[in-house]
Amino acid sequence: MKILVSNDDGYLAPGILALVEALRPIAEITVVAPDSNRSGSSNSLTLDRPLSVYRAENGFYFVNGTPSDCVHVALTGGLSFKPDLIVSGINQGQNMGDDTLYSGTVAAATEGFLFGIPAIAFSQVEKGWEHIDTAARIAREFVEQRADILAGPYLLNINIPNLPYEEIKGLEATRLGKRHESEAVIRTQDPHGREIFWIGPAGKAKDSGQGTDFHAVINGFVSVTPLQIDLTHTAQLDLLRRGLS
Repeated sequence: MKILVSNDDGYLAPGILALVEALRPIAEITVVAPDSNRSGSSNSLTLDRPLSVYRAENGFYFVNGTPSDCVHVALTGGLSFKPDLIVSGINQGQNMGDDTLYSGTVAAATEGFLFGIPAIAFSQVEKGWEHIDTAARIAREFVEQRADILAGPYLLNINIPNLPYEEIKGLEATRLGKRHESEAVIRTQDPHGREIFWIGPAGKAKDSGQGTDFHAVINGFVSVTPLQIDLTHTAQLDLLRRGLS
């Protein structure tokens, strides 16, 4: 099996290092990841300047662009082969509910999915890399034992609690929950006294009922959510057709 690995925390992040170490015994691994932290970059592609690809001492390739850039460049000319699987992560912090719209981790996997390749995004629920060995082990087991559980190309979003492996209760198929609105921006000043703004933290979970990704991880399960790209609001489509006729 040939796997392309990327992330949004940068090619030297502990999460991607642990992920590659876990997957190497079971697959041929190629890493193409951002040169630095690109969290929150979503599915953006860099179109206003050229991109450069470099190779690090550990063999990883890194790009001065977004996670989507990394996978796009790899699949449209950077690689001499088509990967069997795209794996993104392991992210520092959860990507659940509305987070998936902003996540660079999910975006890297999504870019592979758009090219018709099965793709998985792995994230730890809490920041700080605690029990990253658990997350890496679960990622390897999933890829090794369950990567072919779905037919055809798929896009999976997997969130892993920061727990010792023995305390993980299992895997649960989930839907995306929903958060409250984000916290207010943080106002401060730059060294010249000009007002600047920092985006505030994500809001708390609004929909965390049974069956959601939030509910699963709170109860010690690994959340596995299948995603799709079609944003069409089908319920409103018929109303719109009637209104436009």
